[in-house]
Amino acid sequence: MSATPVLALRGVSKRFGAVQALTDVTLEVHAGEVVALVGDNGAGKSTLVKTIAGVHPIDEGVIEWDGKTVQVNKPHDAQNLGIATVYQDLALCDNIDVVGNLYLGREIRRAGVLDEVEMERRSRELLDQLSIRIPSVRIPIASLSGGQRQVVAIARSMLGEPKLVILDEPTAALGVEQTAQVLDLVERLRERGHAVILISHNMADVKAVADKVAVLRLGRNNGVFEVKSTSQEEIISAITGASDNAVTRRAARTNGEIKK
Repeated sequence: MSATPVLALRGVSKRFGAVQALTDVTLEVHAGEVVALVGDNGAGKSTLVKTIAGVHPIDEGVIEWDGKTVQVNKPHDAQNLGIATVYQDLALCDNIDVVGNLYLGREIRRAGVLDEVEMERRSRELLDQLSIRIPSVRIPIASLSGGQRQVVAIARSMLGEPKLVILDEPTAALGVEQTAQVLDLVERLRERGHAVILISHNMADVKAVADKVAVLRLGRNNGVFEVKSTSQEEIISAITGASDNAVTRRAARTNGEIKK
């Protein structure tokens, strides 16, 4: 793992009118590392992801990419840097086959005509590299299971060779076997050297594939934990605020760090 993080957020804040969604948030993600972003509903996870993806420009703070300060004001800026985001709704077209979905909006043309043969060849090659198994690349997305649709959406994000992949609740509403398939793919992304941000409410999934867990609570950082040395109970306590009590606040004041 390199010393310089692929992505670093320093003191990021975001406000929507009178609502302060994020306050002084810090986050680092390195190449070949899976960082789980967790928190209760309304903690700011989706807002933070959308600031990274360029959907919501930040109001305060700094975004660093490979150690250099960058401006991410729109999704195109994030894509140019090498950031790929797979949202929970997947944005797949059910009536189009796998090849069509992978290359939707970035079709390969030869002499002004769609090169279906080349797109199919590259699709098979990409799915083989990621060890993704589906019946055929020419069947409609509607014919695939939930897990297969999820891995196709992740595979589509890999076409631009991104350095950072953000996965928003990739195992939500999936069965046991389908969840295992998606988690296997997350591990393969790490093995290929990609940085991964995984948003999840499932602690079992987080413990299975994440290297670190970053907890957000009420739009603020509430701890970054090493998965191997942290219990599930400690992480849940940080999520719910159970670790924020009179005793911990007195200790924080003693150390000169008042926890808010």
